[in-house]
Amino acid sequence: MQTLSTPIKVFLHPSSSFLQFQSQTKRQTITFPRKSKINCVASEQPQQPQKQKNHSEKKKNVVDGEKGIDPVGFLKKRGISHKAFAQFLRERHKALKDLQDEIFNRHINLKEMASGYEILGMHRHPEHRVDYMDWAPGARYCALVGDFNGWSPTENCAREGRFGRDDYGYWFIILEDKLREGEKPDELYFQQYNYVDDYDKGDSGVSIDEIFKKACDDYWEPGEDRYIKNRLEVPAKLYEQIFGPNGPQTLEELEDIPDAETRYKAWTAQHGSTPYDVIDSGEEYDIFKVIVDPEWHEKMRNKKPPLAYWFETRKGRKAWLKKYIPGIPHGSKYRVYFNTPNGPLERVPAWATYVQPDVDGQQAFAIHWEPPPENAYKWRNTSPKVPNSLRIYECHVGISGSEPKISSFNDFRENVLPHIKEAGYNAIQLIGVVEHTDYFTVGYRVTNFYAVSSRYGTPDDFKRLVDEAHGLGLLVFLDIVHSYAAADEMVGLSLFDGSNDCYFHTGKRGQHKYWGTRMFRYGDPDVLHFLLSNLNWWITEYQIDGFQFHSLSSMIYTHNGFASFTGDLDEYCNQYVDRDALLYLILANEILHFLYPNIITIAEDATFYPGLCERTSQGGLGFDYYVNLSVSELWSSYLESVPDHEWSMSKIVNTLMANREYADKMLMYTENHNQSISGGRSFAEILFGEINEDSPHYKELLLRGSSLHKMIRLITFAIGGHAYLNFMGNEFGHPKRVEFPTPGNNFSYSLANRCWDLLAKDGVHRDLFCFDKDMMQLDENARVLSRGFPNIHHVNDSSMVISYIRGPLLFIFNFHPTDSYDCYSVGVDEAGEYQVILNTDEIKYGGKGCLKENQYIQRTVRRRVDGLQNCLEVPLPSRTAQVYKLKRILRV
Repeated sequence: MQTLSTPIKVFLHPSSSFLQFQSQTKRQTITFPRKSKINCVASEQPQQPQKQKNHSEKKKNVVDGEKGIDPVGFLKKRGISHKAFAQFLRERHKALKDLQDEIFNRHINLKEMASGYEILGMHRHPEHRVDYMDWAPGARYCALVGDFNGWSPTENCAREGRFGRDDYGYWFIILEDKLREGEKPDELYFQQYNYVDDYDKGDSGVSIDEIFKKACDDYWEPGEDRYIKNRLEVPAKLYEQIFGPNGPQTLEELEDIPDAETRYKAWTAQHGSTPYDVIDSGEEYDIFKVIVDPEWHEKMRNKKPPLAYWFETRKGRKAWLKKYIPGIPHGSKYRVYFNTPNGPLERVPAWATYVQPDVDGQQAFAIHWEPPPENAYKWRNTSPKVPNSLRIYECHVGISGSEPKISSFNDFRENVLPHIKEAGYNAIQLIGVVEHTDYFTVGYRVTNFYAVSSRYGTPDDFKRLVDEAHGLGLLVFLDIVHSYAAADEMVGLSLFDGSNDCYFHTGKRGQHKYWGTRMFRYGDPDVLHFLLSNLNWWITEYQIDGFQFHSLSSMIYTHNGFASFTGDLDEYCNQYVDRDALLYLILANEILHFLYPNIITIAEDATFYPGLCERTSQGGLGFDYYVNLSVSELWSSYLESVPDHEWSMSKIVNTLMANREYADKMLMYTENHNQSISGGRSFAEILFGEINEDSPHYKELLLRGSSLHKMIRLITFAIGGHAYLNFMGNEFGHPKRVEFPTPGNNFSYSLANRCWDLLAKDGVHRDLFCFDKDMMQLDENARVLSRGFPNIHHVNDSSMVISYIRGPLLFIFNFHPTDSYDCYSVGVDEAGEYQVILNTDEIKYGGKGCLKENQYIQRTVRRRVDGLQNCLEVPLPSRTAQVYKLKRILRV
């Protein structure tokens, strides 16, 4: 499914270095002071504007954990004045507080709100049973049906108005384990069984009576428990002396009764002391008052309970299986059955963790995943430390193999993970992992949000993949789709309980405008409970390190983002903005970053909603990164529609540096999966796809394609933010598009794979991979991405040269298709010797090797160029790029 893109018109002001977003109707200008300069050789140096007074400078910045929240804090910090949008942010903040109050009426805290997976769905209970819970407020009757009960809708059920359903529409069903023939039920109500750890513990054969006797003997001193069991023994015996059958029978025999203290002392002298004192209360009637000895009481408080013996009353899994038949065995197929006002229906449970979609005409069903402890996956590695810069390798497991088939988690783990590590990336981003309808939808029409796709393997197979990735030092991100859901009913959430408003909006609001998917009702606390718990589930169950939130523009606008955006702030606070969706994103980021401080969240929003990466306490949405979608569109349009000599260097720079204030939050890519999956063509297919080896211009065309492929990647990689992404195979110029099996191609898998064999052959693809690998190594060694925003000091549309400085590195690009320059002057700050550390024209990268060995070190000339005091006169062959590093400073 193609990622939504909407045009945003960005104009560079001719007389100042400000970015202005212009509207065709009512105009509101957003002004961002620039931190670096763009100098065009053909024009005068732009005047640096005076620094604007920032209203937030008078106010102490509010950070997480400090007192005070400013709903419009980021507007003040950026110097943006817009009454309507500021009012919208204040109203949104008030709505957030009201929503939290509503949540706290039902949940202890937000952590519990995001932990619904602990009780919903299918869970093993220690007392030899399985509990099932699901949310279906529109149903009148609920039952579990499956191969474990002969698909009977009456054997395991709950009914409305009884214990099985609460006021919020949550159904509860207990599946009791069944006693085997000849076995007797447990004698003690608290007898439990170990199902996970130490599964054989407690199977010693010692009886309950023996364990209790041993515990009492070790816990009590001789005779000590006597007074615990019979606390009133002493007063009872004293009363018996007076009023019992052997006591006085007449008043004359009664005589004078000594006071209570005297009688008590006389009794203790005869029978010994006790931990209790019995005294007279001083009232008219002779009533005893029992007081515990403080020393004895403190001694009893300090005693530790005999937990070791209690654990011995627990039986291991072997004992359980010997005595009971599981209520629902591991691997059982099941569905949930509802009786609704519209009649009976069956659904795959919403919280199912393993699902088999409908295949070969059979209905979909959930699979109960409860492997025996000795077979369950045990984690070996922990998540690596989050690096200062992210080099993300985007992957689709199904198409990751060379053969025309659906590859598995194990195939990916064995074959692709080592390649990613060798290529120099430090994170992987997986798409299409969550269970979805139809393989050709790539994974964006999600049906079961808590299940890994069974197409690729089992839940334990996926755990093994994540664990091994962590062992290789790779973070694992998940492309999460909470912006919409599949419209399938049998296996998805649509009409889950028979009603049209369970998880989704009704009417047009509940349908995506163009994609035929369902839109969530983000204002419903139970829907929030489902979605927030889903995020927490992937982290706790599979140790995921971060999420890219897919297509936010689909969820935060009622028009699903299919509208023209000019940058006017009115467009972000009008009647088409779904405030509930924004509140969900704020809650998601707050909860995730509170529970997991090292989590990474990435926003994919074609409209760049204001405040995406600002703190939630300052009116933002709280994301760590945002995706710059306009970059790949620029390169696609240039490669397909614009002749090489007409490329505008100014437009390239302005697009790559679209938002300087959020540069450190920017995730850049030249192309992701959209360019090669969603009906488009990868850049390699555009550059190499129509080259015929028998053509007289074959070598020339091959050189052009190879040169542009490297230059486009290098400038995108090294000019932007702290994160970079590449789609699987694009690093070596995969020559073919990706085409999933559909009726249109007779369900062919011939293009649903990756040609890894190209790396084993000498040629352009191996050369491109070698360059991409060295580009990743450049960041590893010189920390390119983690540095501040570059100083772009040279942009010349005539010579088609771009040059900028980032940290100690100087980047120079010559995009001209024919013109080479022997001594091209570019400015530098420091006088000294500069050495080429990366050159796209090297022979090992598929270039011509025009630079000679003695040209790899250049010394500065004392001449003012590009507004800088010194300059380098460097050789620039056409369609090449060079990276220089200052090796030695010269003092002049």
